Amino acid sequence: MTHTDTRPRAFSRSLLSLALGGCLAMAAPALMAQSTSATIRGQVMVDSVPATEARITAVNTGTGFTRSVGVSANGSYNLAGLPPGTYRLQVEANGQSTSQTVVVAIGQTATLNLGVGGVAEAAPAGEATDFDAVTVTADVLVETKTSEIATYVSQKQIESLPQNSRNFLAFADTVPGMQFVNSPNGTESQLRSGAQGSTNINVFIDGVGQKNYVTPGGITGQDDSRGNPFPQSAIGEYKVITSNYKAEYDQISSAAVTAVTKSGTNDFSGSFFYDRTANEWSARTPREIEDGVQQKQVTEQYGITLGGPIIQDRLHFFVAYDAKDFVVPKDTRPPTVFDPSLLPADLASLYGGYSVPFNQDLYFGKLSLQLAEAHLIELSVRQRSEDQINPGDDISTPSFATNITNDETRVDLRYQFSATDWLNDAHVTFEDAAYNPVPVTAAPGQRYTIVDPNNPANLRLGVLNVGGGPSFQDKGQRGIGLQNDLTFFGWEGHTVKMGVKYKQVDLNAFQQNPPFPQYFYDVNENLAQPYRITFSAPLEGRNPNVESNNKQFGIYIQDDWEVNDRLTLNLGLRWDYEDNPSYTDNVMDPGVAAALRGWSNLDNADYNVEDFISNGQNRKNQKNAWQPRLGFSYDLSGDETHVLFGGAGRAYDRNIFDQMAREYYGGAFTSYEVLFNTPIHQCDPATASNCVPFDPALLTQEGVDAYVAANPRSGGEVYALNNDLKTPYSDQFSLGIRSQWMVMGHNWSTSATVAHIRSRDGIYFRLGNRYEDGSFHDVEGAPDAISGGVPFGQPIPGYGNLILGDNGIEYDLNSLLLSFDKPYTEDSGWGFNVAYTFSDAKENRSDASNGESFYFDGSRVNQRFYRSTGLAKHRLVLSGIYELPWQTTFSAKLIVASPTPRAATNCVADPAPGNPYCFSDPYTPDGTFGFKQFDFSLERRWDTGTDLSFKVRADVLNAFNWRNWNQYDLNRGGWGADDPALDVNEDFGTRSGNEILLPTRTFKLSFGIDW
Repeated sequence: MTHTDTRPRAFSRSLLSLALGGCLAMAAPALMAQSTSATIRGQVMVDSVPATEARITAVNTGTGFTRSVGVSANGSYNLAGLPPGTYRLQVEANGQSTSQTVVVAIGQTATLNLGVGGVAEAAPAGEATDFDAVTVTADVLVETKTSEIATYVSQKQIESLPQNSRNFLAFADTVPGMQFVNSPNGTESQLRSGAQGSTNINVFIDGVGQKNYVTPGGITGQDDSRGNPFPQSAIGEYKVITSNYKAEYDQISSAAVTAVTKSGTNDFSGSFFYDRTANEWSARTPREIEDGVQQKQVTEQYGITLGGPIIQDRLHFFVAYDAKDFVVPKDTRPPTVFDPSLLPADLASLYGGYSVPFNQDLYFGKLSLQLAEAHLIELSVRQRSEDQINPGDDISTPSFATNITNDETRVDLRYQFSATDWLNDAHVTFEDAAYNPVPVTAAPGQRYTIVDPNNPANLRLGVLNVGGGPSFQDKGQRGIGLQNDLTFFGWEGHTVKMGVKYKQVDLNAFQQNPPFPQYFYDVNENLAQPYRITFSAPLEGRNPNVESNNKQFGIYIQDDWEVNDRLTLNLGLRWDYEDNPSYTDNVMDPGVAAALRGWSNLDNADYNVEDFISNGQNRKNQKNAWQPRLGFSYDLSGDETHVLFGGAGRAYDRNIFDQMAREYYGGAFTSYEVLFNTPIHQCDPATASNCVPFDPALLTQEGVDAYVAANPRSGGEVYALNNDLKTPYSDQFSLGIRSQWMVMGHNWSTSATVAHIRSRDGIYFRLGNRYEDGSFHDVEGAPDAISGGVPFGQPIPGYGNLILGDNGIEYDLNSLLLSFDKPYTEDSGWGFNVAYTFSDAKENRSDASNGESFYFDGSRVNQRFYRSTGLAKHRLVLSGIYELPWQTTFSAKLIVASPTPRAATNCVADPAPGNPYCFSDPYTPDGTFGFKQFDFSLERRWDTGTDLSFKVRADVLNAFNWRNWNQYDLNRGGWGADDPALDVNEDFGTRSGNEILLPTRTFKLSFGIDW
């Protein structure tokens, strides 16, 4: 059954009315600044007197895009809504005209005072340039008077700095507080900020959010993917705001990335690139050195761009194509405690190396039309097509892998209208994203295990996985959106921004784990007869596909108030709402509800089960997501060379739909576990209804189907969400100083900021089972008492375990953010950047920032905080670009970080007197450096004397082949011991394997053509 909202909803009608009103506003004279547009403002002087009848016109030197404004009574002007780029500013006053070329960046508000017939009071962006009696700041304008903690990533950095993935987000780690994270097995790359995980960021491309509503990763396509979210060749530049962003940013609680795409110009141009690396060009990993064999590896990336005019100065096009073709090495290997000779030869031969493919195609196209000076229309289309094989863990064979398809389409139609005192920016958007992991082998899986010698309580240490894998999913989002942004600057000293957004998005989630039966064999017992079988079967009358027709609405207003020449206040308020019918309209299965209400184990439980039983009427969407965002900047020096800034605000994110849908698809499939009484794996039919005599028929699908028919509902796990589920949010506070320095003729920018971020109401899942007396722990009666005595053996009568979804994950972050930046300019031929971050980060569920959403150590997460397992205390990134002779460019990047805490459990020491239970106790490896990597690149260009040029580039990644070890023994001991203090693991904290974070030293060769 599909969840749809069939009941009348007054608020939904109001939502629709507001959305329609927002659409109508597109045609109304209103003004709203777009997060990607730049603004140049200042004052025009004539012979040291404010001009009263001057006009300023900005002409984009590449596209011919034109925008002009007059001055106010005091000579001030405001050129808003400028696409980032190079502009020729023309000033006409008192019959005189002058011009100057300047460069503005994405989302920048730059001050530029102009003078005619005299000297103007120029903003201190760099050296002053005298041009035809007009004194202005340096060509590259700098924004100083902003309250945001924001850093720009230029097109020069994207093109020049060394990297391997061609993922434009990789350069965000040059920003204090940001990390670009690659998973240890290389199957995933994500961007994260601070103590929170990657899910909490949002990326805005041309002003449109790319949020992933269904699965983790922050933006669509980045869950379980080594691919890129957008073709790098189509990105012009972007800005990273780590906190204290303004009210226009939504669905976010950590960092905002706002990027602008390239556009065609009046000149036909294009480019082609191809780069490659292979195992022959890479140093061997420690594992390959140990094996004496280097696995085959090939990484190829290639693409093309084309752009130019269709109608000179009016209509331009731009298209880009980026592709990835990888052959990724992988090997199947046994645990160090297992002797492979215990397996038959045909199984033991499955250990060894193999390769898995990854393929991605990214397409982007854009049309830009300036109908007249006041009218700009843009249409952009993006297509992503991706296939990859996820090989799983080290004990999994190629047949046990998962094939993941990751497809996405987005369309954005934009109309921008400007007038003397206002700017209107409207978008109509479409999105369709699908994430679909399926087993490579459509057949049952065989799981071979042994008793773990380091943990006798765990009888299922895997040594080899063969056959069909355990994951089958189909998840995605599809819908349309309308957003309209207005900016009004006709009120002296104020820039008022306001906006409305409405989206109707259909979300879907399907999951069956496992899709095929999984048979468990004990290598030391019997390889012909399993001791355990797990499988799932659809519950009669339930459609396993959960769908939700969600509606999202957001509105904000903001005022940038220049109180005087030195003080600027940013006053903003935002409100967001989402209608999620799959949550509000869900009705718990009557049989499950009756079983929960009649379950005597919950009579004395520490929670009220009625808070989790939904009847379709007792849930509401959160309506109080009010988000005040306040900031200030104060010009200490009076010339913008030293500016004090800060702010405070709240930002709401959203709950991932996949987590919200678990209570539905978690019950749509009944999970079965069949046990056989064997000498090593004993079970008692008198106490365990799923302990049955072995029947060879259960090795066939027909036998499994017969068992399901004879045992309906048996073992069915139940997920239940809190009826008052909230939306996660963060409160952000910051204070800093931003300065401009002239050092040896070069302009340097520095920034020092202290920030505090408190994140609350993250969703997690905990065990709802209780013992007969209502307790969560059972020390005396549980054989695993020392490991917690958790009541997994106390399921709902007639069903399986009860898993409760609730709010409770929290993060606290105190950070110091330092940056030193000398922007690259053609005149100087070099640029340099330093980004240092000190982080004191804590979380109340260890490993939550790395995506762990289940908590079974206790009855619920508490106020005990642990060092965040996703964040180093110290992180330093240095990057630089230098132009050498003969059209050769050298660039380099160094990353060093202190050791990162790792999730670990303590079953040796008591957290408090009289508490015998295990507890989370993260471990931080010893040493000064937990991560270090130095990359550099060298690029040589050849100009042919025409519009055609060639380039060859070499990148060397991890040039010193530093080892960033990733495996440690995190078992403190105590498992199964009467006195855990006497069973301390002496190897705790030592390296337990030879896995490292990639890459090893790698050489990559690139070839390119520009025309």
